[in-house]
Amino acid sequence: MTGRNLLEKWGLPDTRGHGRFVSANILDSLGNGLVLAFTVIYFTTTTSLSLGSIGAALSAGQFLALPTAVVAGPLTDRFGPRKVVIVANIISAAGFSAFLAADSVAKIIVVQFAVQAGSSAYWTSSRALVLLAARGDDQARWFGFISALRNVGGGFGVIVASAALAMDHSGVRALVVANALTFVVTACLMAAWRPDSENSVPHRTGVTRRDGYAAVLRDLRYMRLTVANLAFVLAASVPPVLLAVYTTETLHAAPWSVGACIVGNMALVALVQTLVARLIEHRSPTRVLALAAVVNAVAFAVFGVLLALPGWAVSTGLLLAMAVFTVAEMLSLPSSSELSASLAPERIRGRCLGVFQLSWSLGNALAPGVLTLLLGQGPAWPWVVLGAVNLLAVPAVLSLGDPAPQEAGSQDSIPPEATPAEPVRQDPASAP
Repeated sequence: MTGRNLLEKWGLPDTRGHGRFVSANILDSLGNGLVLAFTVIYFTTTTSLSLGSIGAALSAGQFLALPTAVVAGPLTDRFGPRKVVIVANIISAAGFSAFLAADSVAKIIVVQFAVQAGSSAYWTSSRALVLLAARGDDQARWFGFISALRNVGGGFGVIVASAALAMDHSGVRALVVANALTFVVTACLMAAWRPDSENSVPHRTGVTRRDGYAAVLRDLRYMRLTVANLAFVLAASVPPVLLAVYTTETLHAAPWSVGACIVGNMALVALVQTLVARLIEHRSPTRVLALAAVVNAVAFAVFGVLLALPGWAVSTGLLLAMAVFTVAEMLSLPSSSELSASLAPERIRGRCLGVFQLSWSLGNALAPGVLTLLLGQGPAWPWVVLGAVNLLAVPAVLSLGDPAPQEAGSQDSIPPEATPAEPVRQDPASAP
């Protein structure tokens, strides 16, 4: 079997010429995996602050960073996504380096703001980077491939962070330094990566008021996608926010069940995501995303039904619910990412992606409070609300239709109201 046939069999994109881009994604996800595993514990270990003070400071820094996506959007339109991602990684590296000196509430707020600002700017521009790497009709494969890479890197980061936390303070501080270095190396890899399609379309030296964020808000099609995406953001918050407390305190299941669910989720995405991308690459991304919302609702129904099961069946039911949830995740991530980039008019793609990223930032900031509040009202309420929200997203997603095929010639003279979408499939020469 040739290398090309192997790529085709496993649903992998053609990565020739994009090795630095692939390596940068692995390193960036490794850094984020380290973050998720140790941020709160790091500050409880290295400072004398109370857990409540640390949590409040981290939340404050995250909320202060919410507007970053709105700022990163115009910068992406002006300078291109690759340059914005480079700066975003440098900001993240600086923020994590400053962890070493953060010993008060005010300092934690500042470093958390820097870290979240870098992350938000990165995610705003990173989806447009896939359009620079994709060749012809393999955008779905690229989005699926990047999702799988990020699960592998993130999972390895969690393992490394867990090992470091077993050491003394020096081990934890060494982890911070290593984490900052991953973002520095990622920035260097992005700087060295020069996709051929990057210079095929010149970036705007200026954008009129008509082409600014007002144009994004007038594009009701894109705004429907952004609002519908909140359902998937809330769904994605279940593993980090709700799963452990629901499993151990409500269902009284064995603690190993939580670890098995998380590891199983990461392993399935890492191993199967590219095959799923292969299956959906020639299907309507809007229909695939709507299907993902329905599958999410089924998963949440299974989570809720666990309340009525006998104790011996709960662990098995949890694994089943998590498997269904993972299927929805593998369907939604590449489809929503592809739609967020392809439905955005080229001249204001950065601004559109900034608004789309804001739905992720806002949803992630609200999810802990919303989901825990619902759980406090009754153990079934989170699943009822999450299921209903995802089902409500189905008609909103289906109303988007499919992205229009590439039209010949420039779109500069066509008003934004007339061309709300960009093509899903592009020639490398026409990518931004």
